[in-house]
Amino acid sequence: MAEKMKLEIVTPYSKVVDMEVDEVTATGKLGEFGVLPGHAPFLTSLKIGELVYKNNGNSEHMALNWGYFEIRDDKIIVLVETAERSDEIDLERARAALGRAEEKLKLLTPEDKQFKIYEAALERAVIRVQVAGKAPRK
Repeated sequence: MAEKMKLEIVTPYSKVVDMEVDEVTATGKLGEFGVLPGHAPFLTSLKIGELVYKNNGNSEHMALNWGYFEIRDDKIIVLVETAERSDEIDLERARAALGRAEEKLKLLTPEDKQFKIYEAALERAVIRVQVAGKAPRK
């Protein structure tokens, strides 16, 4: 059994992560899951949520925006719309987005065309605020 796994996180704009890791946890459509070296192959879709990878005792937290997660032969490929490390997130901007989404949702009903858009915006903002709170202190 391998001791490490290769992790690649790719957005439409760049390869965000390309490194060896000890462990990965992510938020799938059916809930949170974890992967260790030697894991059986699988493919799943990801929802807006947090991904954490650990390497040599250090954890890195990331906010992800929809995508796919595949592991095969100790290689993980994560394809997502966006991926932000905790220390890259502008907390004030995330809080402002959270407030805007909450205000819009108060004015809409679930039948409104814009409801799902603002519901997703709210979910993204909540995750970004949570993940930003896990950034290492400077």
